[in-house]
Amino acid sequence: MLRALIFDFDGLILDTETAAIDAYQDVHGAHGIAFDRPAFIRSVGHADYAFDPWRGFGPGADRARLDEERRAFNRARDQSQKVLPGFLDLVGEAEDAGLRLGLASNSRHPHVEGHLGRLGLLDLFDLIACREDVASPKPEPDLYRLVLNEFGLRPHEAVAFEDSHTGTLAAKRAGMWVVAVPNASTSHHDFAHVDLKVGSLADCRLAALQARFAA
Repeated sequence: MLRALIFDFDGLILDTETAAIDAYQDVHGAHGIAFDRPAFIRSVGHADYAFDPWRGFGPGADRARLDEERRAFNRARDQSQKVLPGFLDLVGEAEDAGLRLGLASNSRHPHVEGHLGRLGLLDLFDLIACREDVASPKPEPDLYRLVLNEFGLRPHEAVAFEDSHTGTLAAKRAGMWVVAVPNASTSHHDFAHVDLKVGSLADCRLAALQARFAA
C-alpha cells in the first residue's frame, strides 16, 4: 500500500536549475561575451563531462568577481521562481488520502526552507531531509533511507519524485518506486531505470499513480 510521497526540490518543485544556468548567461551578456548554453546544459548532472563556464573570458579573468556577479543574478532569479505545475494539486490529493509527505534534497536547509517559507509551503512536509543530514548525498540512497526510517516505512510503501539521473538513481538504490519528471536542464539524462517518466507533475494524478504503483 502507498503510504508516502517523497519529493526532490530543485528542478522539481521550483526550477532553480534553469535559473542557475540563466544566471551564467546573464553575466556573459552583461560583458558582451557569448555563452555556450547547450554545452553547459550537457554538463548538468554529469560529473564526467567537464565544462568551464568562464573560459570565454580568457585566462586573465577575475573568476571570483565573475562568480559574485553570477550569484547576484542567481539570487534575483531564484526569488521570482514559482511552484512548478502540478505539484500543489498532487500534494492536495495526497493530503486528502492521508499520505505522508517528505522532501529529500541535495541542497542545504537554508536554501530549501528559505524558498518553501517564501512560498508558504514549509508546513506541507512531515519531514525535510537535506544534504547536511546524511553522510553521503545523492546518488547515494542515504537521504531517501533517512526519510523512510523517520516515517517508519519500507521502500515499497513510498514513491519518489525526481528530475535528474542522480536523484532517480538515489531513490532506486533505496529500493523505491520512482517517477522521473525531467525539466529543460535534465531532459537529456538517462532515465531508463525509473518506473514512470512524465513530462510534468501536472500529468500525475494520485488515483492513476496508485493504480500504477499497485500493479
